[in-house]
Amino acid sequence: MEASDPAFPVRHTALSSVVKGHKTDIVISSYEDHFLVIATQIGAMGTILQARKEESVSVDSTFSVTVVFGKRDEPMLVACARQLIEHISNSGSSKALVLSLGLRDHSLGMLKGIVSAVVEKLVEVT
Repeated sequence: MEASDPAFPVRHTALSSVVKGHKTDIVISSYEDHFLVIATQIGAMGTILQARKEESVSVDSTFSVTVVFGKRDEPMLVACARQLIEHISNSGSSKALVLSLGLRDHSLGMLKGIVSAVVEKLVEVT
């Protein structure tokens, strides 16, 4: 577990934990208009997704998730990004999310574990 270095201009936090039996490294950075979340079990970036809340006059919130690079046929990765951007939006932030997932396992349990770990640490950079 590592907190932000005050000399570094971007607030960030990092952790290593075991999620569903896989060592997982997570880095969360808070930029002026985006959160960058990197979760990897393979030592590489993996699939990169962008998620944001769409501005509308409707009462119901609409979220947009786009695969920037990587696996476009993995709906669970898109669901993971959507859950995180919903949490970010519900916590009062208007920042978009760039999410990098380099995972060995794309199961529901794995992605729930990733979302839970990120949500728990996100407060450290907001």
